[in-house]
Amino acid sequence: MAWCDRCDLRLEEDEVSDEGACIYCGEEPVEHRSSAWYVKVLVVITVIYLGYRTYQGVTWLVHHV
Repeated sequence: MAWCDRCDLRLEEDEVSDEGACIYCGEEPVEHRSSAWYVKVLVVITVIYLGYRTYQGVTWLVHHV
């Protein structure tokens, strides 16, 4: 996957010209850009939340079984 900094979007193979430039702005795209920071934060928060809920479920089972 290629990334166009000027257009701020990910380019598919058919969106890159034969010369290797973005078909929308003509700038040379760069290699894949990493995930946005807010996606990484969302994943961390989700893992923490699910870990806490698992802890609650296990402690409930221990006390009620």
